Amino acid sequence: MSIKNVFIIGIGTMGLDIAQVFASHGFAVCAYARSEASLDRAKAKINGTLSKRVARGKMTQDEMDFILHNIDWETDYNKLDRADLVIEAVAEDSSVKHEIYDQIEALCPERTIIATNTSSISITELAAYTTRPDRFIGMHFFNPATVMKLIELIRGMNTSDETFNAIEELCREIGKEPVEVSECPGFVVNRILIPMINEACFIVQDGVASIQDVDTAMKLGANHPMGPLALGDLIGLDVCLAIMDTMFNETHDSKFRACPLLRKMVRAKLLGKKTGRGFYDYSAK
Repeated sequence: MSIKNVFIIGIGTMGLDIAQVFASHGFAVCAYARSEASLDRAKAKINGTLSKRVARGKMTQDEMDFILHNIDWETDYNKLDRADLVIEAVAEDSSVKHEIYDQIEALCPERTIIATNTSSISITELAAYTTRPDRFIGMHFFNPATVMKLIELIRGMNTSDETFNAIEELCREIGKEPVEVSECPGFVVNRILIPMINEACFIVQDGVASIQDVDTAMKLGANHPMGPLALGDLIGLDVCLAIMDTMFNETHDSKFRACPLLRKMVRAKLLGKKTGRGFYDYSAK
């Protein structure tokens, strides 16, 4: 099928970047948020980001104008009747996602594919809350979506080959490299990455090494571009905890037990960069 109109629900960090990726490749994008205030913040953020790229010579003014021209901003679903693809990019909360599917299903044409940007929740479970599980797929972008080449394409139990092939082709159209993933908790990257961050939390909790020394060790000893604790702060410690809990609840495997320090920090709202403080203090930056 031909995909031209992309509707993105949720324009936080990931959703906004996804919107920019599609708009930069000439797709008609409709970006949805629940309130005008959220839309105003998103517009200001993307304008600021693109303006900086223009100022640094990384992008021309014409390229910036092209991207912005291709994005419509909405607070209701009145344009869903033209959607070829809906990408849901809201919080990692099944109940929130289910509510959205209930709201949009009747408004989408039969042809519309629904994709979720979930980083760990069962695609089969989410698809079961729709009437089109054959046209439902996991489309997991990585942060920042404007830079990272990878997209994990996750089949639910009922995802059709036609749906998978259409989205795989679409990923290549927008300059991404898709990898096919059979459904499992955490998929590929997060099943490896998040337990590593969790183990780094245990090392700090147990007094084996300091926060800075853990990150330095992994950067210099494993040639990682950033340490696991700084990476956890970048991802969001609440997101890391949610993924660990999902993997544990799905498998009951003790290797996915979340570190108590990680849970304590999330309870204290020390979530990383987005709150100004996590393992590191970002308030002065």
